[in-house]
This record gives sequence, C-alpha cells and structure tokens, in this order.
Amino acid sequence: MEITQETISKLAMLSKLDFSDQEKNNIQKDLQNMLDFVNQLQQLDTTGVEPLLHIAQHKNILREDEVISSFSRGDALTNATHKDESFFKVPKVIQK
Repeated sequence: MEITQETISKLAMLSKLDFSDQEKNNIQKDLQNMLDFVNQLQQLDTTGVEPLLHIAQHKNILREDEVISSFSRGDALTNATHKDESFFKVPKVIQK
C-alpha cells in the first residue's frame, strides 16, 4: 500500500486537523515507514509460534484482595470540623 498526499489530506480532514505542506510530507514519510515495517513483519514465518496475550510470562503477580478496615467511623470523624453523629457535614452545593 502506498501512502499518498491524497491519503494524508483525507486523514487530516477526517481528524479535523490542519497541516502545512512540510508537515504533510513528514507524516507521509512516517506512515510509509510504518507500513513498510509491518510488511516486513508479515513476511516472517510464524508457524508454530503461540500468540502472546501478555509480554510477561507471569500469570498474576498481584496480591489477593482483602477486606480490612483502616479507620473506625469515629476515628475518621475525629478531625472533622462539621459532623453529625455518623457523617461528615458539607455545605450544600446543588440548588433548586
């Protein structure tokens, strides 16, 4: 596939971007280099190669989720300037 100035102009129009002629030339060269690289990759023989889901071989290196309480309700409300028995009080921000 060949990247032409028409292709660049159409992409610019679809993305609602304006490019100078120099920028269009640079974009054309960059996109053509990318397509050439992809064409090189397509020529590789990948028979017998399993597709990768992830780059790393690790299955799951994350810790298990554990439900723990960090503060009691009373501790959390200790330094609150405005509070009720169980809740923080904040100024009303939505008006009817």
